[in-house]
Amino acid sequence: MAVDMSVDLILATVQVEQPVGDGTRTVATGFLISDPTPGGAPRVVLVTADHVFEHMPGDKATIGYRVRDADGSWRYAPQKLTIRKDGKALWAHHANRDVAAIVISAPAAFARAAIPLNWLASDDTFEKYQLGPGDEMMILGFPQGLSANSAGFPILRAGRVASYPLGPSAAFPTFLLDYQVFPGNSGGPVYINNAPRRGGDGAAAPCVAGMLTQEVEQGKESLGIGIVTQARFIRETVALLDGPAKAPAPSSLAQSSAVAAGALAADAFAVGR
Repeated sequence: MAVDMSVDLILATVQVEQPVGDGTRTVATGFLISDPTPGGAPRVVLVTADHVFEHMPGDKATIGYRVRDADGSWRYAPQKLTIRKDGKALWAHHANRDVAAIVISAPAAFARAAIPLNWLASDDTFEKYQLGPGDEMMILGFPQGLSANSAGFPILRAGRVASYPLGPSAAFPTFLLDYQVFPGNSGGPVYINNAPRRGGDGAAAPCVAGMLTQEVEQGKESLGIGIVTQARFIRETVALLDGPAKAPAPSSLAQSSAVAAGALAADAFAVGR
């Protein structure tokens, strides 16, 4: 059966927000992954950028679920998510990369919509499918807290790979995308809609390349370039939910100083919905 990556990821992508108390709110993007426990029990994990939760001062965030009514229409149905208890963070975060994961109790429809963990690209994916500079990738998010409609669906946009090489992820944990980043885009999935484009066995394969985590600025000027954290580090963060012994040893490499110096988190305060 052919996989429609865009529709499947749209259904799995949610807005994550928290009111700040002065009429504004912190807004970001997250997406749901199906990752059974080591014992085989079903489990849904929300992944987003670590700085999203870190920048939220309150103990509860809001996940922007959507409900489909009997007449086929959709409506926005947000629910609270506890991210801290007694001052302790309840999410797992990667030691070196800007990635967070938290187990959630999702409504049944969203539990079914969560994407399989094996949709996340592995270290050989880019080489296997001969992906590189100039190739188009799709990004889902909520720029400036905006959604595609009143039901709260994410906005789909596209950008092209703007750096080389893309791997291995241990040496190049992030890559650049020619894509204008806005507050609210942090944590959005970045994916290839029709992999493989060249080479491979010719069969379509789901491929989430990574997560949008930052933008590049020179001085105070945005360069219209996004920074994507490789999918490997999402896998490693999800593995932390089962304890440090279950997770692979994290990479100690930082992203290049030239990019890091001009990187800004892609979330901020936005007024209204």
